[in-house]
Amino acid sequence: MRARPQNFREASAFDASDWEDWRWQARHAATSLQALDEALNLTEAERVGATRAAAAGLPISITPYYLALCDPVDPDCPIRLQCVPRAEEAIAVRGDLRDPLGEERHQVAPHLIRRYPDRVLLIATDRCGVYCRFCTRSRMVGDGGGARSLAALEPAFDWLEAHSEVREVIVSGGDPCLMSSERIGRLLRRIGQVEHIDTVRLATRVPVTLPQRVTTELCAAIRESFEATWIMTHFNHPKELTSASSAACARLADAGLPVMNQTVLLRGVNDDAATLESLFRGLVQRRVRPYYLLQMDPVSGTGHLRTPLRRGVELMADLQGRVSGIALPKLIVDTPGGLGKVPIGPKYLISQGEGVTVLETFRGDFVEYYDPPEP
Repeated sequence: MRARPQNFREASAFDASDWEDWRWQARHAATSLQALDEALNLTEAERVGATRAAAAGLPISITPYYLALCDPVDPDCPIRLQCVPRAEEAIAVRGDLRDPLGEERHQVAPHLIRRYPDRVLLIATDRCGVYCRFCTRSRMVGDGGGARSLAALEPAFDWLEAHSEVREVIVSGGDPCLMSSERIGRLLRRIGQVEHIDTVRLATRVPVTLPQRVTTELCAAIRESFEATWIMTHFNHPKELTSASSAACARLADAGLPVMNQTVLLRGVNDDAATLESLFRGLVQRRVRPYYLLQMDPVSGTGHLRTPLRRGVELMADLQGRVSGIALPKLIVDTPGGLGKVPIGPKYLISQGEGVTVLETFRGDFVEYYDPPEP
């Protein structure tokens, strides 16, 4: 293999002001085998995967910033595993689904998905700065539609107006923060016109893959357009906790925007307790609350990245008691078919009898807990 630079950014002729410009980052995302080959020592499996992705699979897109986090010579780099296609994506395994969360079946209006009584998911765009290889919506991201206009979303808003039991809108995609601040502001203000909507969750990975996008202008646009907006981001590995991503999280928190994180459990990336502990502690230090540790959805072509369910349970048992409660997320399985999320975890309730329950602590002690007498 050809020798590659140890630092992609330092070895490339990028102007410093360009590097800090999020629009420049988005325009210069690596989208082809050739672009990957210029930055990384690709394995044959990665070459095959990139060729397949360009022809018929989930598209390639990796911002220069995120590409610079990849180890150029190690194909098992935890960043590289998340964003560089591999030949294994062509392998089907039992349980694979094109639409694992049944979103097409639960679509109640164009671009609007309802799987729970009180909240809906609004697909604002199909574009992302980085197309993660484990993407739940690989069936539709990057399909050419781009950001949805307010006119295209008006049937969704009509549906919302008619359903007062819905109290929350989760804005997702794609990554809605790839849209301009003005467009995001208009979208949030339009949601705010629906009187019974209390909160918005803005699902974005830009603090991780394109932290330059988290400008003070963006933070102000979000806060001023819909005050009760929660930012849901997606750090998977401590290597993503860079000075740039830390600054992005700080700008969000300083603007009064609560930030929560959903980590996906990925084979070879973060499926060990030490990695997760480092990640969760690092997030809390940056005022980001670990919210979910998600069992990876059974998306077609992702079997090589998925872990057995028992692995997540084992990891949560390892972390319980040794990591602060504010740094410990829920372990969640989003059930196939879109039937809802199920929290799972180690078994701490050992037995229940007449008025007494036996519990096991994280140290392995058995403790009897007595119920109060009936009134």
